[in-house]
Amino acid sequence: MSEQSGLFDTMYSCRAMRRLKTDPVPEDDILQLIDAANQAPTGSNQQGARWVVVRDPDQRKTLADLNRSAVEAYVGPASARPTALPHQDVDKRSRMLDAVLWQAEHMHEIPVLIIACYQFDGPIGDGVPSGGGGSIWPAVQNLLLAARALGLGAAPTTLGLSNPTAVRRTLNLPDNVAAYCLVPVGYPLGKFGPVTRLPAAETVQWDRWA
Repeated sequence: MSEQSGLFDTMYSCRAMRRLKTDPVPEDDILQLIDAANQAPTGSNQQGARWVVVRDPDQRKTLADLNRSAVEAYVGPASARPTALPHQDVDKRSRMLDAVLWQAEHMHEIPVLIIACYQFDGPIGDGVPSGGGGSIWPAVQNLLLAARALGLGAAPTTLGLSNPTAVRRTLNLPDNVAAYCLVPVGYPLGKFGPVTRLPAAETVQWDRWA
């Protein structure tokens, strides 16, 4: 297998793995994930990505409770969440929702919760500034690909961070650090396999929107 095909195989089988085992993840593997994440480009090469790795059971439970509240609102009767999409029928969407609900019920048991943060030059208040996103999301994608390469399951979520004030208090974040994404990490209960995505031709416009 060529180096190129290995890279593409990793990307094309990097499923969102939400059902994870309780087995501990070696610290060296966690640090390798974060080291891979830090190779991503950042705005002006500021390298402001910061990572809070939560393994303490009480901390995990607090974050899991925050996530569960957000998920309940996400799936509740007042939610605008669609039951089907043009590329995802009701059955597939239902299976995805089942995995989200499973994760919400079991997040406190998942061995590692990694919170992707960005450190700014000055205080930012309680919100989540959009400015750091361009430096955080490439890093998160690197982390997901590294997890896949190590046989670890992961799936990013922002629902668990829907209450920035509570998250800041729980993680004791300084006033110049914002949390952007929560990534539960562990060994998958399911199997990796090909993902289902729209063909490139259906998502591309050439030169201008036709």
